[in-house]
Amino acid sequence: MIPVSQQLAIGIDIGGTNTVFGIVDHRGEIKYRGAISTKKHQTIDTFIDELYVAMAPAIEHVGGVEHIKGMGIGAPNGNYYTGTIDYAPNLNWKGIIPLAKIINDKFNLPAALTNDANAAAVGEMMYGAAKGMRDFIMITLGTGVGSGIVINGQLVYGHDGFAGELGHTIVIPGGRKHWSTGVHGCLEAYTSATGVRLTALELMEKNPETDTLLRNYPENQIDSRVVYDCAIQGDEMAKEVYRYTGEILGLALANAVMFSSPAAIILFGGLCKAGDLIMAPTKEHMEKNLLTIFQNKVKLIYSELKEADAAILGASALVWELK
Repeated sequence: MIPVSQQLAIGIDIGGTNTVFGIVDHRGEIKYRGAISTKKHQTIDTFIDELYVAMAPAIEHVGGVEHIKGMGIGAPNGNYYTGTIDYAPNLNWKGIIPLAKIINDKFNLPAALTNDANAAAVGEMMYGAAKGMRDFIMITLGTGVGSGIVINGQLVYGHDGFAGELGHTIVIPGGRKHWSTGVHGCLEAYTSATGVRLTALELMEKNPETDTLLRNYPENQIDSRVVYDCAIQGDEMAKEVYRYTGEILGLALANAVMFSSPAAIILFGGLCKAGDLIMAPTKEHMEKNLLTIFQNKVKLIYSELKEADAAILGASALVWELK
């Protein structure tokens, strides 16, 4: 019997394009990592077969399956209660996929599944900035906006496993139409990388006389990276994109603070690279929209997990919760 302190966990993060995996110890050190394509697999069966082949050397590298406690998986629309991926819009496999059972049957290891943002929150609690915290909110700012909410040391799943979708809460009634859900005015439509791009295009259209470095780029090349590059060169319109993005995010975070009273909100993802361009207006508008009893109590901080490691660490952290 392998001592608990020497047991390892497998973390798998399934993205729309690629799937990354790794074997992780209790300290959060990744012993082995790898990746396969998600997008090329039209069926879950061929995906699992390739994953199995790709992971075999990793499992052998650490001494075999008896050293591994289990497998944790982060996936879009992953349901912790049922172990299923339910109607994920950016995966080829449609409907409800009983992924945890399929993984368990293939690898003969216990498996736990949740959505990617919840996995990030668990990883932050175990290995990162939320270590020792019992109440915090994790916000992932990437192509979309994800969130994981921890209250009293427990991740909030709700009655059906899908709680905590702050990215799809409405911040501007009747506002910008979401490109995937069709809902108007949700947080993700404004504060994701995609939202930053749309804000930049809207500002350029509304202010045709305003000089901006953004006009040096064809419309199809303008993305959050271009906006950032222009902003750090001092471009006023690009800086206004971040100010407005921070205003919307701050408003949404104020609402989140007043319903859950977290010790901290931890920001993670590509947009965080903009630093104070987005953090300063977010903090300002969060505090401005809070009741006095909540003001200046909640830390707004960046994740301490490396972006390249976070998905694997978050997924692997689910394993330590397995009974």
